[in-house]
Amino acid sequence: MAAPRAPTQAANLDRRSTRQRCRTIAVCGGKGGVGKTTVAVNLGMTLAMMGRETMLLDADMGLANVDVLLGLAPSRHLGHMLDGLCGLSDLVLEAPHGLKVIPAGSGARRLAQLGSGEQAAVIRAFDELPTVPDFLLVDTAAGITDSVAMFAAAADDVVLVVCDEPASITDAYAMAKVLSRDFGVKRLHMVANMVRNLGEAKALHQKLARVTDRFLDVMLDFMGWVPQDERLRQAIRRQNAVVDVAPGSRSAQAFKQLAGAADTWAEPDRPGLDRIAFFSGQAAPATGW
Repeated sequence: MAAPRAPTQAANLDRRSTRQRCRTIAVCGGKGGVGKTTVAVNLGMTLAMMGRETMLLDADMGLANVDVLLGLAPSRHLGHMLDGLCGLSDLVLEAPHGLKVIPAGSGARRLAQLGSGEQAAVIRAFDELPTVPDFLLVDTAAGITDSVAMFAAAADDVVLVVCDEPASITDAYAMAKVLSRDFGVKRLHMVANMVRNLGEAKALHQKLARVTDRFLDVMLDFMGWVPQDERLRQAIRRQNAVVDVAPGSRSAQAFKQLAGAADTWAEPDRPGLDRIAFFSGQAAPATGW
């Protein structure tokens, strides 16, 4: 007689049967250097460690580095899929704890210059996956280019990673403005990164929320914060996720809280917008893309 399933496995199976669809989360940062990819990698790894089927798409076309942060060595990337040489499933890399990574190309000029049609093709390719994950995290590029906006707007939720620097705050506001004004995004989640304590993190959130509340039709939630942590810097240098190699560190505990928050978000409102979205089955991008 087969051994009974462990309670945690049964709980996971029950949860997967009741979850209607994949929850897609775009991780954005405005300016470069705010730790966006580090947050995406560790958030994705934590969700995978919690038993959630999690996939991480590197959407930083041309300057991809999710694979570098995890010590992976992809032989193919999204450019090969767009050229018809393979399917999306053929690109999937296995990271620790079952996290699945879809790599983009680093130093690939062709990927850095994708048009809206090819960007839409990447998003539509997820409709063909044989198994739908619980979570898809999308690590976008820096800046507010059409590519960044398109991948962010195609997700259910957008996480803005912000540091306590004027340029980071200004660029995060610019990203919020584009998404709310041009794509109808009504809610954003903010992560304060590289701050010293909760008080500093909340002050940073209030600083940005004051201007978004005044000038934009968008709600900026405080998702949480990640402290300055030498253990996190060490993990990055060693090409590991800190939640994997230093689970007791302050930063790892912070990522666990972020993942717990994301795992309990209410189902997002999905009005009949005319834009393409991950796992939507929609066949064409919105007007103007």
